[in-house]
Amino acid sequence: MRRIFAAGLVLLSLGLAQKTLVAATNNEPPHLNPAITTAGNVNTVAGSIYNGLVGLDANANPVPELAERWEVRDNGKTYVFFLRQGVRWHDGQPFTSADVKFTFEEVLLKFHARTRAGLEGTLTRIETPNASTVIFRFANPYAPLLRRLDNIEAPIIPRHIYQGSDPLNNPVNQRPIGTGPFKFGEWQRGQQVILLKNENYWRQGFPRLDRVVYRFIPNSSAAAAALERSEIDYLWGVGGADVARLRQVQTVRLERNPAGAGGSYCINTLVPNLRNQYLKNPRVRQAFYHAINREFILERVNFGQGRVARGPIASTLPFFDPNIPNYPFDLNRANQLLDEAGFPRRAGGVRFQIKFTFAATNFGSLGDVLKDQLRQAGIDLVLEPLDFNAAVDKVYVKKDFDLGVASLCGGPDPDIGVKRLLTSKNIGPIAFSNGSLYVNPLVDALLDRAVQTMDNDRRIAIYRQLQQVVARDLPYFWLVETEGYRGYRSTVQDIQIWRSNAFENATVGGN
Repeated sequence: MRRIFAAGLVLLSLGLAQKTLVAATNNEPPHLNPAITTAGNVNTVAGSIYNGLVGLDANANPVPELAERWEVRDNGKTYVFFLRQGVRWHDGQPFTSADVKFTFEEVLLKFHARTRAGLEGTLTRIETPNASTVIFRFANPYAPLLRRLDNIEAPIIPRHIYQGSDPLNNPVNQRPIGTGPFKFGEWQRGQQVILLKNENYWRQGFPRLDRVVYRFIPNSSAAAAALERSEIDYLWGVGGADVARLRQVQTVRLERNPAGAGGSYCINTLVPNLRNQYLKNPRVRQAFYHAINREFILERVNFGQGRVARGPIASTLPFFDPNIPNYPFDLNRANQLLDEAGFPRRAGGVRFQIKFTFAATNFGSLGDVLKDQLRQAGIDLVLEPLDFNAAVDKVYVKKDFDLGVASLCGGPDPDIGVKRLLTSKNIGPIAFSNGSLYVNPLVDALLDRAVQTMDNDRRIAIYRQLQQVVARDLPYFWLVETEGYRGYRSTVQDIQIWRSNAFENATVGGN
């Protein structure tokens, strides 16, 4: 059988005996090393290549993966993991506790924004008494550890490949070696990545597919059309404009996805540079937020998929504080605050300019809406659409921006994802870290206190206090808690959409 993967570009002969799943994603990743970034386009592909010590089930509860079992000792200050026997890397080398220690100490704690923010300063050491045992020791009790060890938060990479190299520039980032169900096959730049079945996967009988092909289709409508025509089998995100049409297609199934891979709850968030001459002013930030009609953005940009956001913690989580200060759409209040801040309207009604740097494929429609809304308050929003990777580099690495935007995702615990955005310890040239350059010692102290508290009710109270402080400071502008749809052909079975590795159990009929 032959399937056209990209019009006029590639014909790939699959063979009748091969079971192949073709998945579409909108952004081509810059590399495939998820230990050095939290970027979704990297994890979309690499999630099938790597494992974590622990996985997460559909309810974000920890389940064994590279660690068969574990023990929590010393009231949460010590975690002992007993590793699975017989696991091998894709190049045939054995997986051992040395790989875990190296991954955390030399890579995750230096380059992974969420891991660094959560564990730096509290994880005192990692011990490897033998090849199959890893011990994490903390200075104080650390409650959320088990939920931050899946292959999104802590993918384990091979020590024998990365030791002695710069993990940011190691060429293996382009042809990765993991322990996961699929191994790297081929990267056809600008078109697709092909992964092949790991015949020696530690979970016997899996994967059931022979290969997974990740096609890059930047236009969401084009991707939806490809699914409708059965040119692809799985679509990571169905554009809001395409949902109603695809519901009517008998060969397509849609499944609502309240959380992303690894139990992550994502919020489309504006990232102000708090060193900008205008945005560093608290009154300006309050005015900015009042000038944005989030309800309109939810309905017109996100097609009603999700909820209006009010803070850094998703409203569906028990940690959310429903009483945090809100900034409803109010143009009169926005204009009043800007006048009080000392920025009157000049000729043409403009008070000042703000440059908005964003990934064109992800936030183009949002940019147009924001420009129109902020104009009503006298703010001239200058749009700077870039390639996804270029936008991330300019905002998070170079810090050369006024206002950025990202889909910022947190896990089932606020220490996973939310802390990295707020702690002053996580300001640096790291993608999706504390991009606004926010510093508040009280927030730092509350974040530290929350993870040292093993009682869940007390942790909730601390995080609710934290939200009160952050909502007054406004280091970010939270727009929409996104909820989307995954789309797949009716012949696809046993996809687990809550996992970054959605295809380990999957199979496809009709290839």
